[in-house]
Amino acid sequence: MVQSEPKIPKKIWQARQRIQPFVQKTPLIPSTILSNLTNKKVYFKLETANAIGAFKLRGAANKILSLSKEEQSKGVTTFSTGNHGLAVSYVAKALGLKAVVCVSNRVPQEKIDALAQFGAELEIAGDSQDDAGERCRELESKYGMTIVPPFDDQEVIAGQGTIGLELLNDLPQVDHCIIPLSGGGLLAGIGAAIKSVDPDVRISGVSIKGASAMSESLKKGYPVDVAETDTLADSLLGGIGAHNQYTLRMVREVMDDLHLLTEPEIRRGMSHMVFKEQVMVEGAAAVGTAALLEEKLEQPGESIVLIVSGKNGDISALREEQDQPLEDKKGACL
Repeated sequence: MVQSEPKIPKKIWQARQRIQPFVQKTPLIPSTILSNLTNKKVYFKLETANAIGAFKLRGAANKILSLSKEEQSKGVTTFSTGNHGLAVSYVAKALGLKAVVCVSNRVPQEKIDALAQFGAELEIAGDSQDDAGERCRELESKYGMTIVPPFDDQEVIAGQGTIGLELLNDLPQVDHCIIPLSGGGLLAGIGAAIKSVDPDVRISGVSIKGASAMSESLKKGYPVDVAETDTLADSLLGGIGAHNQYTLRMVREVMDDLHLLTEPEIRRGMSHMVFKEQVMVEGAAAVGTAALLEEKLEQPGESIVLIVSGKNGDISALREEQDQPLEDKKGACL
């Protein structure tokens, strides 16, 4: 049984109630293939089932719904590599609010096209998420719009933490949770929810080798900029903000270990999810699977949950995988 509500951070419980009109409970399903590979019980938490196809809907909804009517009337703005922008656009449209989404020119065209369907104004600014964030601050100063940060915000973190509540309800005996890591809102929220009930649950972060700002920032103890790169896991790119208030500290507190993957490893994980598990994912959502296939993680206990964070990526780069001999697909043919 899950322990009583006061053991869970209060904001996460509040978020669960607040976002119910926008977020339905997402499925937790077993993976027979990965369970056989690891001799553990491996599950996928499918955040791909959200209305926008990604977990970001939770944090965006919680932040926007926490605003006063006056704040909402002035509109919202955000900077995003895609999924968070989709989430803000979706919620703003449902509430009849003005929304401006700022993106860098590195964001894939399919995500740009997806943003357009929700009616948000789109502004392309610079070559990085930090450049897009600067444009948001200009809109805040000029028009009084509220910035909906993609990760470093208490209400956003609490919204993502509702995944942890659902997970504990469905699988109270979880031993290990593996979470994609970029700015840290997802890992901080889930980790805070789970650790408040059972501090022994292992929380593992997974990101991109050579392009993880959070990894470098944890080493230094303060926010560090890292050059962005071309990757299948583009949702994991971006800095953590020069004035990071919450996620750097929270990730340090709740994360037990961090593993960084190469591009071929990410590709194998994504290929496995799409072609073997028949689960549509973007690259960032496949890093947990990739880490298991590469045998990079310690695996305490019996139950492992992989957070499958979204499905809004381009899988065209994987088509060549279908033509490879089975024996060439490491870990994907079991």
